[in-house]
Amino acid sequence: MDHLTPRYTQLIGSGMATFSKDDDDLNVRRLIIGMTLSFTLFVYMLESYLSYRQRCTYKLTSFPKELELAVGNIDAEEEERRGKRDTGGGGTEVNSEKKLGDEVYAKKGEEEEENNTATSTTDTLDRSSPLLPQLRSKFLNAQSYGLDRVNFSLISSSYSTIEGITFVLLGYMPYVWDMSCRVGKMRGLGYDERTDEIKISLIFMLLTTILGMITGLPFELYSTFRIEKRHGFNKTTIGLFITDKVKGLLLGAFLGGPFVALLLKIIIWGGERFYIYVWGFTFVFSLFMMTLYPVVIMPMFNTYEALPPGELKDRIYALADKLHFPLTKLFVMDGSKRSSHSNAFMFGFFKNKRIVLFDTLLKQVHDDEILAILGHELGHWKMGHTVTNFVISQLYTGAAFYAFSLCYNSHELYRAFGFDDDTRTVPTIIALLLFFGTVWEPIDKVISYGMTVHSRKCEFEADEFSSRLGMGRTLRSGLCKIHLENLGAMCPDPWYSAYHYSHPPLVERLSAMMRLDEEEKKTL
Repeated sequence: MDHLTPRYTQLIGSGMATFSKDDDDLNVRRLIIGMTLSFTLFVYMLESYLSYRQRCTYKLTSFPKELELAVGNIDAEEEERRGKRDTGGGGTEVNSEKKLGDEVYAKKGEEEEENNTATSTTDTLDRSSPLLPQLRSKFLNAQSYGLDRVNFSLISSSYSTIEGITFVLLGYMPYVWDMSCRVGKMRGLGYDERTDEIKISLIFMLLTTILGMITGLPFELYSTFRIEKRHGFNKTTIGLFITDKVKGLLLGAFLGGPFVALLLKIIIWGGERFYIYVWGFTFVFSLFMMTLYPVVIMPMFNTYEALPPGELKDRIYALADKLHFPLTKLFVMDGSKRSSHSNAFMFGFFKNKRIVLFDTLLKQVHDDEILAILGHELGHWKMGHTVTNFVISQLYTGAAFYAFSLCYNSHELYRAFGFDDDTRTVPTIIALLLFFGTVWEPIDKVISYGMTVHSRKCEFEADEFSSRLGMGRTLRSGLCKIHLENLGAMCPDPWYSAYHYSHPPLVERLSAMMRLDEEEKKTL
């Protein structure tokens, strides 16, 4: 316990004697530091344990039986549909699906798994062939990709935890603040800590951002140019990587700087009920960013072109009209410039909605499957998930700043982390960072897990929405193809996925949609 005090504090930095062992609140400070570090270690150990569980699943070499059955049924449905089309309505009976899935495609998949375990991760998906053999052939590649990623996460999280604990014990935060004050006074700038707190706070944020970027850069480089490249996903060049970093820093300066300055100004000006004004400010800023980000910021990093005229475009607009979705523009984004991963999303307010398709998605799935995937996304809108999530985020922000207002004058917290000079005012930015990094952190972890559970529920509901539009079969096949192309986890650990995955595992989504189909068949 004697070492649970920062090596650098404001009193030590000013040359004044630090507190002695007889200091009345020394034990309180050590308790605060001890509780903070204990929670940090608890979270690290919990998440490391879950990662090790996931790591074990990535070492499995047998294709998961539950996924085999689910995807085999998808192939059987497609085979039956083709049979009916070729014979004018006759063909395979529904009851033969399991036989086709378990015998024909499983046997073919076993042969391909034996002969193609070294299949390249860059192999092109055959969109018209059965899915199960292709998933089987990519299974070991997906396992290898997942194993590399989870190993990397274990190393990076270990470093982050060690860095965080070291910074606390060394007194990193008071040291950088004092350095910011010295930088502010250089060259006759004349920044005073009391009268120019916001300016010094911006210098402090700049210094910490630069340091964070430097320490995190090796991990970003390794992830992008080693792991993603090894498994055939990375398309980013060094030049593009550097350009993105420079753009990110400039955007942080031009948008993040004014945001922080206004936030601190409102807290300082707002009095005891500053949290009300802060909530109003963050609400307006959220709306501003939701409008600005897709229209101004995203085009700075990617090219957006209108989807060319054709059957797909007509069918998407027809689907939007059917659901009364006010679609005004339909874009294709050059996601392949950085990665071969695929996605689709929508944005916009009120009567001005837009949909964006990754160019990689157009190459990976059929038009029918794109319609089913968009049916899922539109399901989120139709069922109010987007609005609900926005409301929840605003309530979260309001609750967080209200809690911060209750702890704003908790000087014991600030002294514990090295801001122990009572002749100096504790900077508002420091109060914010310490509160959200200590007091609020356990609450945030619980709320984050609750949001993960909520997100998974919404995904199931959106899947059901698309299925009830008559697109369940194509949604299932589309999800399988995307999962295959992205080398997604095919047998995730249930504890790991429950804690980390905002989307349910593939096999759970397929099984849920298949149960829905069975229920609908019984009602006919």
